[in-house]
Amino acid sequence: MDGDVRINPYLAGNFAPVRSEDDFDLEVAGEIPAALRGALFRIGPNPQFEPRDPNHHWFVGDGMVHGFYLADGKARYRNRYVRTPKWETEHEAGRSLFAGFNPMLSDPSVAGKDSGVANTNIVWHAGRLMALEEGHKPFAMDPRDLGSKGYVEAYRGRVTAHPKIDPATGEMLWFGYGVGDMPLSAGMSYGVTAADGQVVRRQDFQAPYSSMVHDFMVTQNHVLFPVLPLTGSLERAMTGRPAFAWEPEKGSFVGVMRRDADVSTIRWFNTEACYVFHPLNAWEEGDKLYADVMRYDVAPLFPNPDGSAGARSAARLVRWTFDLAGASDAIKEEPLDDLDGEFPRVDPRVETRKHRHGWYAADPGGAQTIRQSAIAHLDFQTGKRELYALDGGDQTSEPVFVPRAPDAAEGDGWVTAVVWRAGEDRSDLLIFEGLDIAKGPIAVAKVPRRVPFGFHGNWASF
Repeated sequence: MDGDVRINPYLAGNFAPVRSEDDFDLEVAGEIPAALRGALFRIGPNPQFEPRDPNHHWFVGDGMVHGFYLADGKARYRNRYVRTPKWETEHEAGRSLFAGFNPMLSDPSVAGKDSGVANTNIVWHAGRLMALEEGHKPFAMDPRDLGSKGYVEAYRGRVTAHPKIDPATGEMLWFGYGVGDMPLSAGMSYGVTAADGQVVRRQDFQAPYSSMVHDFMVTQNHVLFPVLPLTGSLERAMTGRPAFAWEPEKGSFVGVMRRDADVSTIRWFNTEACYVFHPLNAWEEGDKLYADVMRYDVAPLFPNPDGSAGARSAARLVRWTFDLAGASDAIKEEPLDDLDGEFPRVDPRVETRKHRHGWYAADPGGAQTIRQSAIAHLDFQTGKRELYALDGGDQTSEPVFVPRAPDAAEGDGWVTAVVWRAGEDRSDLLIFEGLDIAKGPIAVAKVPRRVPFGFHGNWASF
């Protein structure tokens, strides 16, 4: 009806921000294993103030880190904003000044100022905790009290939110997109951080077109850069149309390069239009590379170039094969699972190598949304899938695996996940035996308020 107020879905329900910074000792049901010592860090968008853009997108809210600290069978929780330059500028003004994907709506006073939100991933490497997003340098955080320490200047520019850590070498490999003097360009970067935390490589190259390259794949000797038709356009953005939009006619490309080679050697493989936010893992056997990825037919959460709503779509796990010795640049694709899902993870000790086990957040109801109501475990050797389904409208975050010991067998350990309890409007940390998800959690740490839907998390022992 006329006069109805449209509620932005990314500011309602468990997407809505929590603006308090809290410290809680958590009530625990069940028993947290004594060997599980460290912290699960999760991160997500949490706007400090009411956004300026009425079409505010989930991806552009200020970053907030949620830390779950486990030791001696006890659990405590702490959350803190990532105090980026953007956060500090708006905090001083007492209102929102930046407008995310629609720079035309930003306050003139912040033209040309740093707009980083550090809201997408939080990684632990070389003794450093870093909050990441697509368009800026990593932002260092104190792992013990979540104090903000500032940008890590050694990266010299924008860095992906999805680096990969090689468990054998300790190197962290990463990339950036939209690199160059102009926003939304087709420029990309490839970089390497050594095991001691020193940035030892950063090299630029040009992609086939400007794309939102959310994640990439790494094997023992190769890197793979997916350039898929969720395109960026400065011209669109400057005329009030979407900065990022779905353009399937552009086709899909994956650039493949040896890790020790120059970017001029990238070979571009291709497949039909699709989108992948997150791969599960990648590895190599002889002259073939394999990548297990969560594949969408259409990029979700983003519009068409004219601003009209995009089609609904859900992701399913498929395997891509790249034949480096073959004459064809076509990517072979085969389905691996028939369950909708997102946020796939493996045991971090097998990343870049062939894996047996994988976990992901799943949607058994087939609703084709980003809300997941189950946790799935796949055994790729036996083909068996196990599922722990939530009820009552409860929703899960990304499952994160923690090994029982450094030398434990793959999959021998625990899976952690933060779950929103819809009926109580609060959250729990669930802990499962990694190879017995269907049994349900062995421990539940209860948060007295909710943890908003976020993106990614990682475990750190320190």
